[in-house]
Order: sequence, then C-alpha cells, then structure tokens
Amino acid sequence: MNDDKVKETVKLIGDTITAVENLPVPVIAAINGSAFGGGLELALACDIRIASETAKVGLTETSLGIIPGAGGTQRLPRIVGMPTAKELIYTARRLDAKTAYALKIISHVYSPQHLLEGAKKLAKEIAVNAPLALRAAKAAINQGAETDLKTGLQIEKDCYQTTLKTLDRLEGLSAFKEKRKPVYRGQ
Repeated sequence: MNDDKVKETVKLIGDTITAVENLPVPVIAAINGSAFGGGLELALACDIRIASETAKVGLTETSLGIIPGAGGTQRLPRIVGMPTAKELIYTARRLDAKTAYALKIISHVYSPQHLLEGAKKLAKEIAVNAPLALRAAKAAINQGAETDLKTGLQIEKDCYQTTLKTLDRLEGLSAFKEKRKPVYRGQ
C-alpha cells in the first residue's frame, strides 16, 4: 500500500475499534489463540476480556517499526498503568494468558474448550440485569474514567438520573419487594 492507503486503512481500523468501544452495551472479548497488534487493540476496546489458557497477546508493533495505531497506546495504560504499558509496548512483549491475567489485561482464563462457555455464562450473568441500567453504568464508567473525581461523580449522578424514570427501575424495586426475579424490558 502507498502512504495514503496506509493512513486510510489505519484510520478505518481505529474508527472501527472505537465504534466497538462506543457500543452502549457491555462487550466481551473472548480471546482464543493470538491477539497481537490490532487484535489486542480490538480486545482492549471491549469492556471485559477473557481468554483461553493457550492465548497469547501483545502490542508488538514496535518490533515492526511502527507503534500501536488503533488506540493501544491510550487504552493499555488505562488498564495496566503507565509504567507497565510503556514496558510492554517498548519491548513488543508477547504475553501468555497467565501473565495477561496477572496484569489485569484479561479477567478470566479458561481451557480452550470452555472459553466460549465461559463467555456465554458471563454474558448471561450480565443480561439478567436491567438493560437501561447497564447502558447508564457503562456511560458513567467510560465517561468518568477520563475526568477528575469531582467531574466523574457528577457524570455518575447524571447517568443515575436517567434510570429513575424507567419502568425497569420500578420492576426492579417491585421484584425486590416481592422476593422474585425481575423481568426487565428495557423501558
């Protein structure tokens, strides 16, 4: 590809990954195999990352004479901290699942044959909750993480307010009072 085509392609990849991050609902990445470079950048844009015990991940771009160009230099430090992110990116280190778990890049490690089952179980655990509350929680977390605490608390308050007028809130309170499982409708 010529330089213009490279820039256009990198922008498209970055925009696509950001679109995944900006989905209003929780997104789970299930990594089974290798997620290097853009593959890990895509996973970092997800809310929760899980992996098989045979998975390998890394932002390996510096070994190719480039840098992570689809958000890796921004998302990884927010997950593992600045010094660790710098070390991982500068060294282009490839991590096994155990190490990625220890660094909090991934939340759970499964055997390869149980990874999809683990992802579905986690998704079902999330899905029983009120959809509008999940969206509000994601918005509060994502927007607040980019600010100081005072601003973050105001964002949380604003997002909380969006749940007060929902039918799901009333259903949740009724179900709690009646000692039954709520049936949310996303209203």
